[in-house]
Amino acid sequence: MTPEQLSTAIVDVLTTLTSSGDLTVEGGVPTSVTVERPRQKGHGDYATNVALQLAKKAGTNPRALAEQLKAGLEAIDGVAEVEIAGPGFLNITVSAGAQGEVAAQVVAAGAAYGRSEVLAGHRINVEFISANPTGPLHLGHTRWAVLGDAIGRVLAAAGADVTREFYINDRGVQMNHFADSITAAATGQPTPEDGYAGAYIADLAKAVEAEQPGIFELPEPERRAAVRAVGYRLQLREQQEQLEHFQTHFDVWSSELALHESGSVPDTLARLKELGHVYEEDGALWMRTTDFGDDKDRVLIKSDGELTYFASDTAYYLDKRERGFDRCLYLLGADHHGYVGRLKAMAACVGDDPAQTLDVMIGQLVKILRDGQELRLSKRAGTIVTLQELTDEIGVDALRYSLARYPADSPLTLDVAEITKASNDNPVHYVQYVHARTCRMIANAEALGMGLDAALADFDPALLDHERDGELLRALAAFPGVVASAADLREPHRVARYLEDTASVFNKWYDTKECRMLPQGDEPVSPANLARLVLAHASRTVVANGLDLLGVSAPERM
Repeated sequence: MTPEQLSTAIVDVLTTLTSSGDLTVEGGVPTSVTVERPRQKGHGDYATNVALQLAKKAGTNPRALAEQLKAGLEAIDGVAEVEIAGPGFLNITVSAGAQGEVAAQVVAAGAAYGRSEVLAGHRINVEFISANPTGPLHLGHTRWAVLGDAIGRVLAAAGADVTREFYINDRGVQMNHFADSITAAATGQPTPEDGYAGAYIADLAKAVEAEQPGIFELPEPERRAAVRAVGYRLQLREQQEQLEHFQTHFDVWSSELALHESGSVPDTLARLKELGHVYEEDGALWMRTTDFGDDKDRVLIKSDGELTYFASDTAYYLDKRERGFDRCLYLLGADHHGYVGRLKAMAACVGDDPAQTLDVMIGQLVKILRDGQELRLSKRAGTIVTLQELTDEIGVDALRYSLARYPADSPLTLDVAEITKASNDNPVHYVQYVHARTCRMIANAEALGMGLDAALADFDPALLDHERDGELLRALAAFPGVVASAADLREPHRVARYLEDTASVFNKWYDTKECRMLPQGDEPVSPANLARLVLAHASRTVVANGLDLLGVSAPERM
């Protein structure tokens, strides 16, 4: 029996009480109630504070309401005992058979276990990284590459229609500086002022020449435009390939330049004028964002007629909304705190309620240490270490998991030696090893003729009656709730921490001789052995599903 099933059962009891006239709840019966695993051992399998929450609305005291719920719950098949504790908490113990059914439910659901429809009907755009296409991705982009992708995964697992989007900053003077830097490298000239340096520029120059021989002999301005176009395409393709290798997937690559060429920006300015939130001063066009809490008004068009990035940002937000997204999630770097207020004010200026349509997350910096020294220099970029160099040294799984297991708003320092060592002290190894262990257990069972189909056919959930069986079953049953919470709070680190806790519970179960899955010596295969084979399969499923939500592999051997 899962927390979600108990929640439904409690709602059914409340509905029955109200239908019979034994209870009246102001505002009606809730559609769900909170059911949690109790913190203290001996307080049942699950606990709920629903009586404390609803007592006032029901015009009674919590313990009296708890008594009514207790009677109804104890009549439910699978509920062994209900105890009222303190001011009205309900501690619920379920029978071994009802708890054991979780193992079969997990196996039956397979890759879908943990998924729900709690966010069904929501269309969410998750924009992250959005780097300039003028150089390789680096450490500063790596954390959002992991968290943005993982947030998209947990939102989708909770039933939302999710689009993960990369906004390409391919408009502006930096693109000309980029082209001029490539040309300088190709022709043996010094890097121009405000240009880009590093070995990657020399590599790009060779690739551009190979792509379009003679390109550097073209007259200006034809040469700059041609180099800019080819260099941009090659650099963007490299970013895309590196992100795919890093298990970070984007559904849409959105071009800032294309946004302007489509006429979206002038249309946005016209709309803002109609809404009355722009004004002219000192030859410039301003958006009156202070009307909605911003610390100062923002320039849309400078006095020289040049459009600002804020004008592009506003048009881009409207473009997302017009594509049907009811929620726009922005993942920004640590140096973008000032953007929160202006983005919310911008959404309000175009007629939206930012509390309903906009989320802005700020990520803190990451430091990577090797031998006690911070990694700073890149052989290729000449400045900060690149994503490619990090994955080459650390590995995709170790780097992704290590970044995913912490909240976005906490500064983070990782040591290369610690996150790559093959020991149980390393969380990613600890969790992945549990998956590999279940695979080995299942392979050994198959060698003895213990197949899953036969185990399910004769499955008796009541045989999973050891304390360690119950602990593992309750851990597996909690997974859907963890995923739903991670999606609601935009906190995929909850999945990582859950996996580590569940791995610990699994290992204790594995080490308990009374919970052996395989028969010993000449013992025949017993129904209890087959029941625990189903539990091993369920454990493998949950660990694999959890790792997949983090974009981390689930190896069969380690």
